[in-house]
Amino acid sequence: MEKKRRSPSQLEALWKEKDVSNGRTVDAMVMIMRTNGCAWAKKGGCTMCGYASASMNSVTSEDLTAQIDQAMRRYENEPFVKIYTSGSFLDDNEVPPDVRERIFDSFKDAERILFESRPEFVSEEVLRTIPKNVTIALGLESSDPDVLEISVRKGFTPEDSKKAGLMIKEAGLKVRTYLLLKPLYLNENDAIEDAISSVRFADGFSDEISINPVNVQKYTLVERLWKKGEYRAPWIWSLIEVMKRSSGDVSARLMSSPSGGGTQRGAHNCGTCDTGALEAVERFSFSQNIKHLDVVPCQCRETWRQMISSEIMLGTSSDVTRIKDNDLAIGK
Repeated sequence: MEKKRRSPSQLEALWKEKDVSNGRTVDAMVMIMRTNGCAWAKKGGCTMCGYASASMNSVTSEDLTAQIDQAMRRYENEPFVKIYTSGSFLDDNEVPPDVRERIFDSFKDAERILFESRPEFVSEEVLRTIPKNVTIALGLESSDPDVLEISVRKGFTPEDSKKAGLMIKEAGLKVRTYLLLKPLYLNENDAIEDAISSVRFADGFSDEISINPVNVQKYTLVERLWKKGEYRAPWIWSLIEVMKRSSGDVSARLMSSPSGGGTQRGAHNCGTCDTGALEAVERFSFSQNIKHLDVVPCQCRETWRQMISSEIMLGTSSDVTRIKDNDLAIGK
């Protein structure tokens, strides 16, 4: 069967959802642009990132302009507009300055615009060209330098993100920081503690902190180890634990919208309680009311606790439940 050819003048995806702007829940339009791709991905990229599949070669300014026109035909004056690429919106190779200016002009009446960038593309000169209704998202992932270098292979340090975040705030713009729950090689307990420490670190320069459980994406190192049983996507219980222990300790809004949640590739529990647990996370993300994280008890919560203890005892970050299923547990 012949694979459908992707056009550089067409958006990768566009959809509508809910988010928060100026303290209230509003409609948001989300667009994913096809660009020339992430500069870091071309040097090897991050261990968990499969977004390079959304990038193409030789995408021109005219192609990007056509994508903007396509988005405008779907735009219904949503107060919040999110613009994603496969890398950094502030990388001139992905989104040239004239195209960025066109985007800002197209959505000048939006209450809020959000896009992502790696910290190396954030500069005082560039920030002077950005309107004040913009939030810049930074993919910090972890505040631990070793986790960032070895587990995520991010290509920058936590201090690089902090410097960029403070620069953005100084320019009068807002910052959303992304953190990764359960980077490669971390067991469940270490992943929880790493996320909590990272929330506290990011709070110093963030208006919002989005905790993103790993979603096992195709053609990544994470997927390779996941298929061998050497990695398990985080439990939703772990995400709830991070949010409960972080709530009230930070001034930034805490949020999470787990990609692939409830599937084997995304954050999941036993399957029976996944929907209810994910709904609790969503309620808390909008309300910031810790009581909304209360979930109807499920027997798998005890399984989660036992699994954490087993991983610590065995000194492993492998999927111990799959090891047991394969009769490789201690005593077999």
